[in-house]
Amino acid sequence: MALWFVFIDHIPGNVFDWLTLRNYGFSDASEVFVFVSGYTCMVSYGGALRSQGWPTVIARSLRRSFEIYAAFLLLVIVYLGLAWLTSSYLDETNTRRFFDNPGTALLRLLALQYAPVNTDILPTFVLLHLAFPIVLWLIARNAAIALAASFMLYLMVQLYSWHWPAWPTGELYFNPFAWQILFVIGACSAGPCAEKFATILQRRVTISLAAAYVLFSLVIALSWRLDAFKWLIPQMIEDWLYPIYKSHLDPVRIIHFLAIVALLTRIVPPDGRRSPGLWTTALIRCGENSLPIFCFSVLASFMTFVILNRVSDGLPMQAAVTALGIALMVAVANILTWEAKLDRRAPALF
Repeated sequence: MALWFVFIDHIPGNVFDWLTLRNYGFSDASEVFVFVSGYTCMVSYGGALRSQGWPTVIARSLRRSFEIYAAFLLLVIVYLGLAWLTSSYLDETNTRRFFDNPGTALLRLLALQYAPVNTDILPTFVLLHLAFPIVLWLIARNAAIALAASFMLYLMVQLYSWHWPAWPTGELYFNPFAWQILFVIGACSAGPCAEKFATILQRRVTISLAAAYVLFSLVIALSWRLDAFKWLIPQMIEDWLYPIYKSHLDPVRIIHFLAIVALLTRIVPPDGRRSPGLWTTALIRCGENSLPIFCFSVLASFMTFVILNRVSDGLPMQAAVTALGIALMVAVANILTWEAKLDRRAPALF
């Protein structure tokens, strides 16, 4: 579902972004992506550690990092080709700098310091996967220490703006030193902290505070786009909140996401397994092939943006291209899963 939300949100001016998370609170699908990635890494690599040991964990982590790195480079090459063909959206896609200075841009791209618009989460994922054996080593010895170390690194970002260098903006849009905290929390949620987290989430005070915060963030988020809600927000609250810095994963964003997680744990039954329906199967297929589907969605959202600008941006056209994009994502995901089964390989986790 996060993949579908990312595709919709990446289309500027798309009215159907009202169906996604970002208009109803401080966080959006990006937080879901990073949290779920940490969770699935623990499920995958944690199981490999128990059955095959550290050499396998390190080898798989390096291989997956390289796969994401290669996918990022291939995505950028295709993206640059599409931007060059259209030639009218170089500023909107942050590709003009490449065509103006290709040598420097290429070196920065290879060093994970340059990324066109909407591809910029992939360098962060490369770095997070490279670091996961260290994260797993800390969690295996003491999860509390792992969480404390992660929080201290996050705190350094908030206090001193620690960041991974980028070109030409100075830092990656998704600062890995900040976003790693969601990655680590996700890993701990699938590991030794699962029972402790479940106990905390079952408490009535936790649910009450989470519901209050989600409601508060809902009113704030609606005030950004609906004038009818602006009078509800005192100036003091605005001065305290803004700016909400996504690159550094502002605390209000991470608290909002964790509050949603707390509420969802009370809605989703713990053992509610059932045969997946058509829509659930479509979601599962996209999730099984999250890396290629994400890359495909970036290209699809760009082409959708071009169509809406050059053909029509009316509501019927927005509905048509949004539905077509999601349908193509599902179709590609099913083809990839079918091919993986023929080749006797399990679908890869993001």
